[in-house]
Amino acid sequence: MAGSPPPPHRRNRSSLLLPVLLVLSCSALLGQGAEARPAFACGKEFAHLPFCRRTMPVHNRVKDLIGRLTLQEKIRLLVNNAAGVPRLGISGYEWWSEALHGVSNVGPGTRFGGHFPGATIFPQVILTAASFNASLWEDIGKVVSDEGRAMYNGGQAGLTFWSPNVNIFRDPRWGRGQETPGEDPLVAGRYAASYVRGLQQPYGYEANRLKVAACCKHYTAYDLDNWKGADRFHFNARVTKQDLEDTFNVPFKRCVMEGKVASVMCSYNQVDGVPTCWELNGYIVSDCDSVGVFYNSQHYASTPEDAAADAIKAGLDLDCGPFLAQHTEGAVRKGKVQELQVNYALANTLTVQMRLGMFDGEPSEQPFGKLGPSDVCSPAHQSLALEAALQGIVLLKNDRLALPLSASRFRTVAVVGPNSVATATMIGNYGIGRYARTIHQPGCNNVPCAGNQPIDAAVTAARESDATILVMGLDQSQEAEMKDRENLLLPGRQQELVSKVASASRGPTVLVLMSGGPLDVTFANNNPKVAAILWVGYPGQAGGAAIADVIFGAHNPGGKLPTTWYPEEFAAKVPMTDMAMRADPANGYPGRSYRFYRGPVVYPFGHGLSYTSFSHSIAHAPTAISVNLAGRRGPAQANSTTGRLLSAAAVRVTHARCDELAMDVLVDVENTGDRDGAHAVLLFASPPGGHRAPFRQLVAFEKLHVQAQSRARVRLGIDVCKDLSFADANGIRRIPIGEHTLHIGDQKHTFSIHAAAPGL
Repeated sequence: MAGSPPPPHRRNRSSLLLPVLLVLSCSALLGQGAEARPAFACGKEFAHLPFCRRTMPVHNRVKDLIGRLTLQEKIRLLVNNAAGVPRLGISGYEWWSEALHGVSNVGPGTRFGGHFPGATIFPQVILTAASFNASLWEDIGKVVSDEGRAMYNGGQAGLTFWSPNVNIFRDPRWGRGQETPGEDPLVAGRYAASYVRGLQQPYGYEANRLKVAACCKHYTAYDLDNWKGADRFHFNARVTKQDLEDTFNVPFKRCVMEGKVASVMCSYNQVDGVPTCWELNGYIVSDCDSVGVFYNSQHYASTPEDAAADAIKAGLDLDCGPFLAQHTEGAVRKGKVQELQVNYALANTLTVQMRLGMFDGEPSEQPFGKLGPSDVCSPAHQSLALEAALQGIVLLKNDRLALPLSASRFRTVAVVGPNSVATATMIGNYGIGRYARTIHQPGCNNVPCAGNQPIDAAVTAARESDATILVMGLDQSQEAEMKDRENLLLPGRQQELVSKVASASRGPTVLVLMSGGPLDVTFANNNPKVAAILWVGYPGQAGGAAIADVIFGAHNPGGKLPTTWYPEEFAAKVPMTDMAMRADPANGYPGRSYRFYRGPVVYPFGHGLSYTSFSHSIAHAPTAISVNLAGRRGPAQANSTTGRLLSAAAVRVTHARCDELAMDVLVDVENTGDRDGAHAVLLFASPPGGHRAPFRQLVAFEKLHVQAQSRARVRLGIDVCKDLSFADANGIRRIPIGEHTLHIGDQKHTFSIHAAAPGL
């Protein structure tokens, strides 16, 4: 097959550095100063040029600058390592920086060292999503934005961060699912908008200026990297219009419409035979080397010039890779693309740079120009990293209230498992060692845990301790970019280690699972000797402290799973390459995610226990909603009068007066236990029958803190057009007419939606 995948250093990877290293780096940063970087453009010598005048509208400045550029200069601005234009006083710029869960040095636009040896690293996104706390997501974005701007001011980062990843976590084996907010479109979309708002922090006239520029990726239906011979560079995702509209594209629409993101990144894969992309008020960037991939690997175009022309005409503005720089001039000379279309691409990228202040002269004289090393890894930022880890941790099992452990009772604790050595903070002064004396035995020397392993030594440690903590699961050798799993089980001999240690332990055994994707741990859930199970994702720099605080009761866990945890037989029967979300009983296909899958689960979406107990009651909810039809027509799939609606009728969203269709549900949450606790309130809705809509759909969620033996009220807002609609077979959004049911905890509430003809 012609072509080859991009080399590893070109790929868009997540950064999961060891927490202990990051803690040391953060400590080293405090109190240092740094020299300010020179102006990117429009220094004193060039400040008189029109494109440098801050008082001019941005579009006029961009037009003036493009008019001064030669074709060759324009083309060298179409790639991520954009060349400078010295004759106009414009420096070169590297567009590729990353900030998935903290500023990362994965992209060449960011480098650590000197005054910036590291940055605050928050939990990997899947654990942050488990908090179900949108305000936390935005707060994390603000911290990352501060640190990104500070590093830019110090000359060690760009201002264009290619984050967040908001792809739907469709298949539990996907190696990059850890980077995403999970399987639910509402959660992923709300995360996207919240994190982007935190990163970009728009300001100025009509909020047209940006602190940094975010990028939602990877558009669209991208959720396979390398599985049984299928790889992302050659994979053609066969997706129905229905699934695209009500699952895969939802987070991207919210990112653009609500988050007002500055950029969207295209994915490597094709969708129904066509390379993917998106149009928005910002710039569109390819995933790294993907323009070359769709020519060399996918053979979508017959010549390199055709590929360059196709990409630009389709709306691509920036190529992460050299392809457009190499072949665009030839495409223009051969008449395959017009220079005007190159200008359109440049207008989008230059507009974003001007919105970032990069053409406003000295950075130190601009808003955020005073941010520096003391604003990176500050005590407040480190505290938020700990809070994020604490809020995300999910208590999966807690038989006989085994957790929390009492430090006065459990004085010696065996810490076992390959992930127990992921960081010294897990067993040192910042982790379990703060609460008890620890005996450390890995049991498995590494996460793959194959061949001869020191299991017997771990068994002995468990026999000699008051309690045992097993830190098991996955790492980047098992799931990562370009590495999908083939099963859902613990690797190698890990299950054997858990069972033998639990059987030998003289005290309670606590299983701590580190992973991004779901695991089938049915054996441990059913084992009475495993008293408690925690899922801690990849918890970032404060992971050790957070895990210890939860186990010993300094923090009451309140996280909930953002994914369904399937049994192993799901992976055995369902190929990753089948993109369908909806079940197909005719061929035994079970469907995917809690919205469409009704089969057995290890743990369901939204599962999460607490050290206290909560009850819900619906204080107020509507009993009927009337959909007015915007004065145009009656409901689709209905008779001519609204009084004779068919049972399966549904109103097309574009025909409804959506601005009138907001509803509030008031829920009282009572903490009936003896511990204060945070609780994520999840509100689901089920539609009337007769449609291929999700049989259950999350429509609202909020996180609140409730004191023991107290009650709190939360308002949950529902947008009927967005949250209660579904996509039909043609991808058209419709609101089902009939009886809907709300579910919250064990409470249900039914209400009806009916259509009103114009003038009635």
